Amino acid sequence: MKHIIRIQNLHFEFSRDKPVLKDISLSVPKGSIFGFLGANGAGKSTTMKMLIGSIPDEHNAIQIFDQELSALYPEGFTRIGSLIDTAAFYEHLSGWDNLLVISRLRNLPPSECERVLYLVGLWESRNMKTKRYSLGMKQRLAIAITLLGKPDLLILDEPVNGLDPNGMLEIRELLIRLNREEGVTIFISSHLLQEIEKMITHLAIISNGEIRFAGSIKDLNERYRYNRIRIGLNDAAAFINEIPGSYSPKMLDETGIEITAASREDVIALVKQLVLKEAGIFEIKTSAGLEEWFMEITKN
Repeated sequence: MKHIIRIQNLHFEFSRDKPVLKDISLSVPKGSIFGFLGANGAGKSTTMKMLIGSIPDEHNAIQIFDQELSALYPEGFTRIGSLIDTAAFYEHLSGWDNLLVISRLRNLPPSECERVLYLVGLWESRNMKTKRYSLGMKQRLAIAITLLGKPDLLILDEPVNGLDPNGMLEIRELLIRLNREEGVTIFISSHLLQEIEKMITHLAIISNGEIRFAGSIKDLNERYRYNRIRIGLNDAAAFINEIPGSYSPKMLDETGIEITAASREDVIALVKQLVLKEAGIFEIKTSAGLEEWFMEITKN
């Protein structure tokens, strides 16, 4: 599998003996939507600023497109679109004119402005002054700017932060479409776990400057799948006392019991036991998701 970004033993500190990043290592596969997840202050933005070169990587711990950053930039910016912090616009200008200014600076034709406006769904609003744009429209315009020149990689820091649910949905659908239809690899940071879970294929979890997990969503599911299981029963109250205490059974509602299981075999054994007691089981599913797994991974 080809990797677009490779980080190996990245260490960084703003002041002596106060490390912000502690030997971070991760790889971002080509064609993935890679979630870089952590609480505020965990080290996400610092890492992303190092990826785009605004904070120097003095130890050559980062490679993008199989090149160290010192060799990649400035030419490499043509292959990378980035949105770090809040995008700034000329608010007295239209969305079209904002894009035109940047495309001319990059010697790109006006057709690029038209292409990206269609991609982000702002073509019909291209002549509206950006001061009249909603927050969601401004975020889509910011992403349109990152798409100028057809980059292979997008680096996006908290792109849905501050948006309402509809705005989050629009950005999520846009990024999934860009990934699937345009083949763009997306490296995206967020602390909004329920939202990011709906789009990512791979992830790394950072806590206090350290990587606690890195891999695919499939890897995460395999590792934590049996942590918490919901068992749907016709009469949960009648059978909760039949479940051994080692499963830590808990009533969720009149038809649901949550258990903790260490393995597939534990789940099989418990279900067999309940069936023999003629429990009316109608549902078995994991009751945990990314948010619960995140808390489990970062609690120590």
